[in-house]
Amino acid sequence: MKANYSYLFILLLILPFSFYAQKQDTVPKAQIFKSIQTLKTENQTLKFNTLAGTMELRDEKNLPIALHGFTAYFKEGAGKERPIIFSFNGGPGSSSYWLHMGIMGPKRIIVNDPNYNPAAPYTLEDNPYSILDYADVVMMDPIGTGLSELIGKSEGKDFWGVDQDIRATSLFIMQFLKTYDRLQSPKFLLGESYGTFRNAGVMNYLLDRGYAMNGVIMVSAVFDLRTLTFPPNDDLPYIVHFPTYAATAHYHQQLNSEMQSKSIESFVEEVRAFTENEYSPALFKGTRISENEKQRIAEQMVRYAGCSVDFWKRAHLKVKAGEFFNELLRDKAKTIGRLDSRYIGINENTLNQFAITDPQSDAISPAYTIGFLDYLYTQLGVSKELNYKTTAGVDSTFKWDWSHRGNQGWGTQIAINTAIDMASAMSKDPNMKVLIMNGYYDLATVFYGVEHTVDHLYLAPEIRNNLTMTYYESGHMMYIHPPSMKKFKEDLLQFMESTKK
Repeated sequence: MKANYSYLFILLLILPFSFYAQKQDTVPKAQIFKSIQTLKTENQTLKFNTLAGTMELRDEKNLPIALHGFTAYFKEGAGKERPIIFSFNGGPGSSSYWLHMGIMGPKRIIVNDPNYNPAAPYTLEDNPYSILDYADVVMMDPIGTGLSELIGKSEGKDFWGVDQDIRATSLFIMQFLKTYDRLQSPKFLLGESYGTFRNAGVMNYLLDRGYAMNGVIMVSAVFDLRTLTFPPNDDLPYIVHFPTYAATAHYHQQLNSEMQSKSIESFVEEVRAFTENEYSPALFKGTRISENEKQRIAEQMVRYAGCSVDFWKRAHLKVKAGEFFNELLRDKAKTIGRLDSRYIGINENTLNQFAITDPQSDAISPAYTIGFLDYLYTQLGVSKELNYKTTAGVDSTFKWDWSHRGNQGWGTQIAINTAIDMASAMSKDPNMKVLIMNGYYDLATVFYGVEHTVDHLYLAPEIRNNLTMTYYESGHMMYIHPPSMKKFKEDLLQFMESTKK
């Protein structure tokens, strides 16, 4: 009897530990898949030690909270003095495969810009516009995207929000620099779209923890969400969108011969002047505007952005982007692109007030998605048992927390704006430089919107020149337009070189 009790006692002691061990075995582990990738340039073939997979992300208490997905390209034989760029797309909730296969990686997807692409097979080729000949690149996939996974006691809400995302991105960068002995490397951030909104917060978060960036690159930037969201009783988004409406009408030759004869640069400069000196004051009057002035402004809007006087007047001179997409070429039963307004698609319902699809996204998404996945599982050698999530939206629980603590010196934020984080970082580190790259035909993050935001930061005169703007005759993803790809590489290289001075 005593022996049986002893056996039972021992069994009760062992079972919990056995169960715990089994449970621990089911926790996902970080995995790295190694390969050698090459990039052929005009003069040489470069080789890169490539890591694709996940890194266990730990919090401030050194507890594991996630497996963070990434792909890193390290040039063979190079040391830690080589610059390193951390790059990501936006969304929020997008993986980094757009930038990866568009401009940053050693291979790029060939697309028929600005037209629709047929189904597979798609072509990958060596990317002569990649910055890899100058710097190492780490493509980051935020939690919920790519190969990233939650572990430990983490929940999606711990990562899916403005401040949560800034923290997680910064933790990854700090941990990666330590893990791969790159703390002393020149360090850069490169984000696109919401990735610029993230960048502004990350550069300040990292600086406050002693990690100063040499430079920060904003591709198709947005910092003040008011410029995109058309909140009630706010004229700003209508004002900052108008120059891009005009650039779009100019591209599609919807204007008179005088306007069409102007270069895009001179035309946009004229539209800026009209927007600031005539259009904006007119909107400010609201219903106090006289009928004569309303007629005059509407006629000017037709002169610069097409459509009809009646259209602009019925809208009280205030047209949302989705409405403009459908209106500009409505008589041709066509709609234009949001991400790139050079793209034209079929208008499925010409009676609709708003566009129901984005021709640019429709035209290139299959090529980028299939081309990248094939590259990931074949050339990068990632296990086909792992699912790569191009968007966090596949998770039914995905929901973004738009609150932002920000710089408390600016007061409570109702309309979220991370430009104040960027301004704070630039002020605390007057050596830090920022490059903002804008597409004239980007109706997702309009160039006049970021110009307005920057002009209202009131940066100290001695650091104002640390912020540079460049412009491209393309849209949100200017790297799908061959001439803009070339200019993108030249501008990026020049900017990175300027940070040495």
